[in-house]
Amino acid sequence: MVLSLIVVKLKNNMSTIDLFLKLLSFKSITPDDAGSLAFIEEYLNDYEALYVNKEGVKNLFLTKKFSEGSHLCFAGHVDVVPSGEGWDTNPFVPVIKEGSIYARGTQDMKSGVATFVQVLKETKTFKGRLSLLLTSDEEGDAEFGTVIMLEHLKKVSLLPEYCIVAEPTCESLFGDAIKIGRRGSINGYLTIQGKQGHAAYPEKAINPVHQIAPLLSKIAGVNLDNGDDDFAPSQMVVTDIRGGMEVTNVTPSSLKIMFNVRNSTKTTQKEIRELIDKTFKNLNYSLTLTQGSYPFVTKRDSLIVKKLQRSIYSITQVETKLSTAGGTSDARFMGAFNIDVVEFGVVNDTIHAPNERTSIEEVEKLYKVFLDLVRNFNS
Repeated sequence: MVLSLIVVKLKNNMSTIDLFLKLLSFKSITPDDAGSLAFIEEYLNDYEALYVNKEGVKNLFLTKKFSEGSHLCFAGHVDVVPSGEGWDTNPFVPVIKEGSIYARGTQDMKSGVATFVQVLKETKTFKGRLSLLLTSDEEGDAEFGTVIMLEHLKKVSLLPEYCIVAEPTCESLFGDAIKIGRRGSINGYLTIQGKQGHAAYPEKAINPVHQIAPLLSKIAGVNLDNGDDDFAPSQMVVTDIRGGMEVTNVTPSSLKIMFNVRNSTKTTQKEIRELIDKTFKNLNYSLTLTQGSYPFVTKRDSLIVKKLQRSIYSITQVETKLSTAGGTSDARFMGAFNIDVVEFGVVNDTIHAPNERTSIEEVEKLYKVFLDLVRNFNS
């Protein structure tokens, strides 16, 4: 009984760093939350809890209405990628060394989760509703993660107006970058059909390698648009070319090209298909396009953008740039539901790598930024 009382007391009085260390100790490899969501639910026990779980993925939504006003949500994921090889310490036993904490998930993204959970724990007044949305499947396919929770929240009229996803966004200095959007991702699979033959009799074959050689430069590295203030140009990036039997005396019957386009709002599958049709119109080819994610952007004058910029500067005196660079995140789902969403977190330089780490100073500053944001959001 005495031990239980001590545990409860610790949970009610944890510092941000203590909470961070606790979350890092959960071996929450996608899609297993390893008990971390239940721990967070208990820690924020004055918030209303809602779970939407599917196919082994757990999704937690915690919410508290303080008064009439805006609905601000903090979102992220508790799952992490596998540790891999090359660690100097146990990746799921956090180690503090020279002012940094080493463990899988320190940057991506339990630092963000710990800081906004602590802010929600300490917030006593807010003009509106605060909430938290966490998934255990961001690092995986994300098919049964954040998106199904948002679908449910829409049905029960609990979609937030504003959202912060605490992914690691800073580039070299804490506070130097907010992501206000992300590019989409389109994958292309192009097959050029030829006719296999003997290398000594090229006139009797149709060699697809020879066919595409003078055409490759017309697609590889080509910009499909000119970009704009928010997005870099959408570029065709060839990622794989293969064909043949790995012998020198047989020409291939077909050639396969794979490519990826990180697309802005100015480019869709339609423009890609038109370029391929124009370039390969005289060849026997087939094209398959798939869309992994869609581009989105939050307006630069949105309340969430302006308030977050102000809070970052108040804590760090750093002028923050607005970015859409990088890969993708669950913020794309928020954008699809017309939620004004931004991403902000610690410096991103060791995510998914051995000896992933982040500094205690950054985590404490991130907590202060989020605390300042909540306190001044409606002022």
